[in-house]
Amino acid sequence: MRAVTKSKHQAVGVDIGGTGVKAALVDVRTGELLSDRVKLPTPEGGEPDAIRDAVVELVERLEAPEGTPIGVTFPAIVRHGRTMSAANVSKAWIGLEAERLFEQALGRDIHFVNDADAAGFAEDHYGAAKDAAGLVIMTTLGTGIGGAFIYNGVLIPNAELGHLEIDGHDAESRASNRAREREELSWEAWAERLQRYYTHLEFLFSPDLFVVGGGVSKSSELFLPLLTLDTPIVPAKLRNNAGIIGAAALARGV
Repeated sequence: MRAVTKSKHQAVGVDIGGTGVKAALVDVRTGELLSDRVKLPTPEGGEPDAIRDAVVELVERLEAPEGTPIGVTFPAIVRHGRTMSAANVSKAWIGLEAERLFEQALGRDIHFVNDADAAGFAEDHYGAAKDAAGLVIMTTLGTGIGGAFIYNGVLIPNAELGHLEIDGHDAESRASNRAREREELSWEAWAERLQRYYTHLEFLFSPDLFVVGGGVSKSSELFLPLLTLDTPIVPAKLRNNAGIIGAAALARGV
């Protein structure tokens, strides 16, 4: 573990996913990690108390200076500190006062946010959309499709862009990376579905920039050039650290 000293520019970011929980100390001026990234597998079943305990363990491992702000992401709709959905975790999260659960366990206030929102905020401030003006829409192409809206640097939370209905289907059921893998689609065939999806987003929201995240963004050169849009579309830059960095930045009030 790297040694760290207290700074008004530091915050802890914790990113909870369906398969892993990871955390690090972040310099919110630059978006760089100040510590090693620590990680635990998401407890089997994804029950609230078990995930809470994993978060507490990771924060303790970081040995952050006392009073350091903490941001926590979660794969759910987050409204006023409650988790209103549950993706790849226990249904016990639905309607749970999750922010309070973590605050009581950690003994301090936290900033609690949807995971795609945190990743989008990080890309807007430190990554592929840094210095972009107007409306940035980030989409994460993975098991489903996550989404985030950032307008002139301000996060507009809980954009469930994977559940837009297109041609009678949830968009993510046909255009996610899981759909590509499940149906063994070629890049060209998948790009046709992505074209339909992003054209629909473009018509509805008139964004100034699309940022595409998710693990498949590492292969963006195989599918993004196949899309024809009026809006620029670029791959995300921060990869698996985006949620951590965005959570930390939001906790520090960047």
